[in-house]
Amino acid sequence: MQRHVVGARLEKMTKAPNPLKVLVVDDDREILDFMQTFLTGEGCEVETLSDPSSAESAVRAKSFHMVVLDLMMPDMDGVQVLERIRKVDDDIAVVIFTGYPSLETAVQSMKLDAIDYLKKPFNPQAFRDVIARVMQKKGLLRSPEEELHRTIGAIIRSNRKEQSLTLKQMARRTGLSVSLLSQIERAESSASISSLYKIARALDVRVRELFGDF
Repeated sequence: MQRHVVGARLEKMTKAPNPLKVLVVDDDREILDFMQTFLTGEGCEVETLSDPSSAESAVRAKSFHMVVLDLMMPDMDGVQVLERIRKVDDDIAVVIFTGYPSLETAVQSMKLDAIDYLKKPFNPQAFRDVIARVMQKKGLLRSPEEELHRTIGAIIRSNRKEQSLTLKQMARRTGLSVSLLSQIERAESSASISSLYKIARALDVRVRELFGDF
């Protein structure tokens, strides 16, 4: 049930300009290539590592949002890598995926705050749901309403600057406060239809032009 709920949320959300940055650690080059293609197709920025001992330094060096760890790797398993990562970053989202799931490793992973524990081969939609949860947690998704507010604000600001109008001049033309106009442009406040009508009149554009492609 949780999978379907999260998937539905993702369909109703809009990706922010900043993509999810993912590190994939697996000793199997074919798996790394597949994950690179899959995650890139989902709009993520992806780096891969075949040497698990390098994962800790990679996390230290770059700001990843999520790490995908294979469980069974030579010399160092996924749980050991996760333990090292947690000493560096206790907030990064970590997904364990394995072809040999067990209750013991699942419990160990959850104790180290892994966000999920997936069996290989994984269901693509299940992994998309994981991506959606991480993006929501990291603030990389915004709702259609938030996207609309940002679009309206950007269009108003662009039109105002093209006409060399200051916020004070707009305030005089619309009867709205400078503070409210500024908040609308920064998408910090939702403009009423009345306010949008006044702003459109002041900019000599049609109200619907303020909505962009919405």
